[in-house]
Amino acid sequence: MSKVIAVFGAGSGLGESVARRFGREGFRVALVARRKDRLSALTERLHTAGIEAAAFPADLSDPEGVPALITAIGDHFGRIDVVEYGPISGEQDFTPAAELGATALRRLIPLLLLTPVEVVRALLPEWTARGDGAFLLTHGYSAVEPLPHLSGVGPVMAAARNYAHSLHGELAGSGIYVGMLAVAAYIANSEIAESASATTGSPLPMADPDDLAEHYWSMYVARDRIEQVHPAVPGRHPAARL
Repeated sequence: MSKVIAVFGAGSGLGESVARRFGREGFRVALVARRKDRLSALTERLHTAGIEAAAFPADLSDPEGVPALITAIGDHFGRIDVVEYGPISGEQDFTPAAELGATALRRLIPLLLLTPVEVVRALLPEWTARGDGAFLLTHGYSAVEPLPHLSGVGPVMAAARNYAHSLHGELAGSGIYVGMLAVAAYIANSEIAESASATTGSPLPMADPDDLAEHYWSMYVARDRIEQVHPAVPGRHPAARL
């Protein structure tokens, strides 16, 4: 039975590139996102490329729905071998720390911290029994290096990054891999890049999602590092206003 990757937050940017990269290696693909129409279009594009894929519409800001979602994917494909978690949209934006409040953070915590934790909890028994599995977490560079004016998503992603580091250490030697990709640019073709471009009206630093997907494939195969930053020497983000 061929392996399965579940792409959480599947969209036209990184999600599609990850699906295509792993699909070329024979992986079947579970696509998880909120919008049915976009998922259906992405599923069809993958089918056209010869990749077996199925859509699972879900609101990832509801961590309580994770067990049923994982069960649905498992019932359809028979297994889940890899998870790529990166549901970032134009609705999540940077906020200066001096303007940040509990209400804004409360909206971000379920999607960016609680749900990925629940995804791992739901899959660990299967992965432990098999002695193999991988959890790939995508986050912004502000989780790695805090910068003025780039708060909001950063603190919550930093908490998820802390969790992933601990998980990586605890699962070492078990056959289960935890890896993270810190993106220090907007991802081309993504919803958040489109939103940011419309807001600023000026050129923005862009990362090619195919390059990011290649990083993930390399990390998954080599399992020799917990985190990859792209670009390797990130430039100053225009929103930092430094």
